Amino acid sequence: MEQIKRYEFRKVLEDLRKKSGRGTELVSVYIPPDKQLSDVTSYLRSEHGQAMNIKSKITRTNVQSALESILSKLRYVPVGEHGLAIFCGAIDKGGDKTDIETIIVEPPSKLFSYIYHCDSSFFLEPLEAMIEEKERYGLLVLDRREATIGLLNGKTVEPLKHLTSSVPGKMRKGGQSAQRFQRLREIAIDDFYKRIGRHASQILLPIADLKGILIGGPSPTKEEFVKGEYLHYELQNKILGEFDVAYTDESGLYELVDAAEAVLEGLDLVREKKLMARFMKLVANTETLVAYGEKAVRRKLELGAVETLLVSEELEPELVRDFVSRAELTGTDVEFISTDFEEGAQLKRAFGGVAAMLRYKTVDYAQEAANSSS
Repeated sequence: MEQIKRYEFRKVLEDLRKKSGRGTELVSVYIPPDKQLSDVTSYLRSEHGQAMNIKSKITRTNVQSALESILSKLRYVPVGEHGLAIFCGAIDKGGDKTDIETIIVEPPSKLFSYIYHCDSSFFLEPLEAMIEEKERYGLLVLDRREATIGLLNGKTVEPLKHLTSSVPGKMRKGGQSAQRFQRLREIAIDDFYKRIGRHASQILLPIADLKGILIGGPSPTKEEFVKGEYLHYELQNKILGEFDVAYTDESGLYELVDAAEAVLEGLDLVREKKLMARFMKLVANTETLVAYGEKAVRRKLELGAVETLLVSEELEPELVRDFVSRAELTGTDVEFISTDFEEGAQLKRAFGGVAAMLRYKTVDYAQEAANSSS
């Protein structure tokens, strides 16, 4: 299952990030699928010889031990269609203790460059780039009082800039003619829109892979802004739609993402939000079609009653593997839910990190027996 592979790959990277050495003695090797292994082993043997020049005896020994371990693994570990990444070195265990560890990773997508790297931490950028959320959308919510510029980066909403205006209210001060007051107010609105456009352009234009821009706010503000073409023309051409939102502060950015659900259809964030919305609706209307918490969900899986299993990405890996293996036995769909949005965080916080939407109502005889005996 693709989602499970992605989850496990992320956990491997998290574990690798935590590992550190005491010197430049952690070795990272990336081998593309079309790289001749004979060339790789020759290069590593050469580095083993060069390591003799390292002044520190401990560092020299650890680097050479890591290279020997990698060379040994390459005798029998195949290079897959995406290539191979090997990480090896003396990991600091605290208390003046180190252990040589070797971690072999099959990349989720193809490697294109051979890399040899030594440092006090493993070189993970090529692998991290493979799981980086690629789809980014500019977010802008505004009215005549304030505006907030943000970015939807994968599943994460990032507020980047908040602006407030000096546009006067609709009530004019004494001594001013209504016509003059209205003219001054229109000038102030235009100036504010220009300032919003300038900041939005400065922030969003450098983002090369920006997929589009969503604009939210009350009518007629957002329509005035779009029609007035206050954004740089490159950004203006990326506007995907205008959406009614009630708030124009940071919370308005989240409201905008929800309002633009149809435009963002297909994003992991939208899919996960829909799953959590369906689950919360079932919780509110009929708890007989849901289960949550480790014990309750495990019982429903044993009965084969679970249609969709919701697993928080923050759940302990051992528990994840247990639930996933049980789900596979009964053809249950497994969905991993990020904690990067409120409903996803609630799955971990309020429901124990695991929940189930059921195929049919079930009777929990163990619970009924417990209730009748109390």
